[in-house]
Amino acid sequence: MIARTFAALIALALWSAPAFAEPTFMTGLGVTGDAEIKTVKYDCEHHDPVTVQYLNAAPNFLALVPVAEGTLVFANVLSGSGAKYAAGKYEWFTKGPAATLHDVTEGLDAAPLLTCNEEVDTP
Repeated sequence: MIARTFAALIALALWSAPAFAEPTFMTGLGVTGDAEIKTVKYDCEHHDPVTVQYLNAAPNFLALVPVAEGTLVFANVLSGSGAKYAAGKYEWFTKGPAATLHDVTEGLDAAPLLTCNEEVDTP
């Protein structure tokens, strides 16, 4: 069931429906053991809120992050602290409730494209 859910989420992230759509594909992750799908909404400076889905099923840790081109599938990569995810020219980094989106082609000193904080649901 979880593997099908992962497949559906990845397919949804990769599928778009322009008038003359390119062929799309669907893939799945074989999951044995614990798996988690977590949706987190972030408030971002000078930008609309961003919703990110995290797919955690060791050894696969993915994040579905909306960027200018659409939603991309980011894979977790080595980080000294926090969690770093990469997809193409983008890097999504989280540490505690804070998150940033960088375009790595802009250089190490470039300002982040997004600076966000996780929304806290309080009753």
